Amino acid sequence: MQNQEIVKIIENLKGRRNYEEKRASKLGFASLYDYFEDKISKKQKALEEEQKELEASKTDDKPKAAKKSCGCC
Repeated sequence: MQNQEIVKIIENLKGRRNYEEKRASKLGFASLYDYFEDKISKKQKALEEEQKELEASKTDDKPKAAKKSCGCC
């Protein structure tokens, strides 16, 4: 079963198709579809990691604000 998003990306490559095919083969992917599937999954993982870091930084900021003893800092 193919992801329609990836199929659309491949269809819309036009002049960049040769470049992307060469890049995919250079990186060791069997097909252009596999290359874009990996590329999209990496983007999603990066976004998830970024969201986790933001949530962690938000929870860390709250206790620090409560520890301040004076209003000057």
